Amino acid sequence: MKTMFILLIAALSHFSVQAGVIIGGTRLVYNGAQKEATITVKNPDDIPYLVQSWANTKVEGSEKAPFLITPPLFRLDGKQENTLRVMRVAGQLPEDKESLFWLSVKSVPPSEGKGNQLQIAVRTRIKLIYRPAGLKGSLDDAARALRWQRSGNTLMAMNDSPYYLSFYSVSLANEKIKEPQMVAPGASISYSLPANASGNLVNWQIINDFGGISEVYQHAL
Repeated sequence: MKTMFILLIAALSHFSVQAGVIIGGTRLVYNGAQKEATITVKNPDDIPYLVQSWANTKVEGSEKAPFLITPPLFRLDGKQENTLRVMRVAGQLPEDKESLFWLSVKSVPPSEGKGNQLQIAVRTRIKLIYRPAGLKGSLDDAARALRWQRSGNTLMAMNDSPYYLSFYSVSLANEKIKEPQMVAPGASISYSLPANASGNLVNWQIINDFGGISEVYQHAL
């Protein structure tokens, strides 16, 4: 098995693998007060790509989200960029909290490349968050107001806000939580702690609307 793996790596080293297009963000927040939201798509390579975009209700699933992506299918030449427009077209969505969907962008290279090129279709998926107009507070307020509770070796975060909070980091004293993930509006998330975890100071950071990292928030249990 090890020999086969080495041979595969050696074979691939003779090919130029194209990376696909680059999306201008790790998430797209759709402001309900606006008619649309936009995000850029760039082609860093010299070859053209066929770019296809769509939105789903779940990270793994085929159910379509109530949004129209335009253009849904287009050719993007090398070193060029285009803008995807996302418009809400149907569906009843809650107006008192955010709703989470997933935006997928797939780049397909030409079927016949020149030279030793390994042609692979690449799909990138980012969060598409619908934020109704007039929500109380802000993302920063929501992150700051998180409630924390420890019961034995379990640490729980409770989100009473109408916002989705994506954690960048969570730690109890010097014990960092691996893959802290995200907590939905009005929901909670629990983390398992090592049996010997001590301390009572929780530190956390979230990822903001632009993919940046927030300040460090703190709470003493």
